[in-house]
Amino acid sequence: MDMNAVLQIVTRSDPGMVRSNNEDAVMANPQRGFAVLADGMGGYNAGEVASGMATALLGTELEKAFVAREPSSEDASGQSWARVTLRAEMARVNGAIYQAAQSQPQYAGMGTTLVVGVFHDNKVTVAHIGDSRLYRLRGEDFQQVTRDHSLLQEQIDSGLITPEQARHSQNKNLVTRAVGIDPEVEAEIHDHEVLPGDVYLFCSDGLNDMVEDEEIAMTLGALSANLELCAMQLIQMANDNGGRDNVSVILVKVKGEYPAARGWWARLMAWFK
Repeated sequence: MDMNAVLQIVTRSDPGMVRSNNEDAVMANPQRGFAVLADGMGGYNAGEVASGMATALLGTELEKAFVAREPSSEDASGQSWARVTLRAEMARVNGAIYQAAQSQPQYAGMGTTLVVGVFHDNKVTVAHIGDSRLYRLRGEDFQQVTRDHSLLQEQIDSGLITPEQARHSQNKNLVTRAVGIDPEVEAEIHDHEVLPGDVYLFCSDGLNDMVEDEEIAMTLGALSANLELCAMQLIQMANDNGGRDNVSVILVKVKGEYPAARGWWARLMAWFK
């Protein structure tokens, strides 16, 4: 299914006000209905290399996989092709970045976060590693869809600190999971129901560290009719508040339903479940 008709997608990335280079990378494939955001880390330009590798490799491999098979089709274990592909390809990207970091001294220690969304069958399959986020605006309701793989989130979960204390912590960038740092890493993958009118925001921490969630929600609510303007405004707000990091956003607006095409046998099986 060509998702262009039901999804509007805008991507923006900016170095911010302090850093000279941009270690974030973004890509979207509106036709196949997926988006990828990566926030690289590492000395010199190594973070740039890691995030660039991650988005380029995933962009290519997901496209190939979803041309070959519908993301909603299931394998023998009942898992969707979207889930199977995301798990396999994110593991492969991790291996590629890890090998590059091991074999080339200038890339030693490089890594990246990843957040990926695949829109199919009136849902979105979300895979993430690290602290880049996905948010959703549905009507008046604004929610963070992903949970950070970070030291701060672990401290919040264990009751050591409150979310308010976390906002002012110095330990913002300590991730507990990243792509390319270890030989293996597991992506966290979940499916979420999608409704027409939903607006999804993928972002690097350069946005949510600089701009409060309430302000992000108000901006999305006010400007979601013009996604280009909305993306520019979110980046401007981060920069106005100091822009201490690179800031990247992907906005996805859902314009209609997109159920998977199913044959009579699949419909019959679904009816009996």
